[in-house]
Amino acid sequence: MDETLVVVVRVIFSFFTLLIFTRVLGKQEVGQLTFFDYINGITIGSIAANLATDLSATTWGHWVGLTGYAVLTMILQVISMKSRYLGKVLEGEPTVVVKDGKILEDNLKKMRIKVGELMMLLRQRGVFNITDVEFALIEVNGKLSVLPKSQYLPVTPSDLKIPSNKGGIATELIQEGNLIHQNLQQKNVTKEWIEEQLKKQGIDQIESVFYALYLPNGELYVDLYGEQVGNEEDISDYPGPY
Repeated sequence: MDETLVVVVRVIFSFFTLLIFTRVLGKQEVGQLTFFDYINGITIGSIAANLATDLSATTWGHWVGLTGYAVLTMILQVISMKSRYLGKVLEGEPTVVVKDGKILEDNLKKMRIKVGELMMLLRQRGVFNITDVEFALIEVNGKLSVLPKSQYLPVTPSDLKIPSNKGGIATELIQEGNLIHQNLQQKNVTKEWIEEQLKKQGIDQIESVFYALYLPNGELYVDLYGEQVGNEEDISDYPGPY
């Protein structure tokens, strides 16, 4: 029983220590991590797990190791931001592997990437003809960025001299029949305005709205409870109940 209690306490201590350190080190998508960042994250997680469950060593020893890794990671982040040169040394930099439809073999060798792997990465980006590529770069996280030649770029409204509406972010106003008053204030929208917009769509009660968004163009998007949108698409080839 005493051992179980010790593990529970150490788990709580380890959990919140790891939470604090990850918040301090900042947010970053898994797909954006460099190989070193990935390995470093696994190491920090492993130390945190040992801190919680390894009763053969003291809590202090594991915590010092965990803190040391977090502090060194934070120091490297600061150095990378302050010094462009050291940032390149520590994190690397993008490498051009295709230029004007031609593969740069020397750069591929430096990156230890085979031609077949490069072609696979290009196909994953929707490029099946390498002659369509102006530039292709391997980013520091190992992903491929591709710039098609100008004649293969998508046409934009500015190319056609067509005016376009300003973009923006939609804001939640109703969620599961409840008004989100903070968002109403941010958008200078009143309950009366929402009720008026709902009546225009034949909706009498706010409670019948499952989800509503204030769109960038000033319109109200509404999704009702139990709304039917036609036959559901079934992409499964298994007719069973599970």
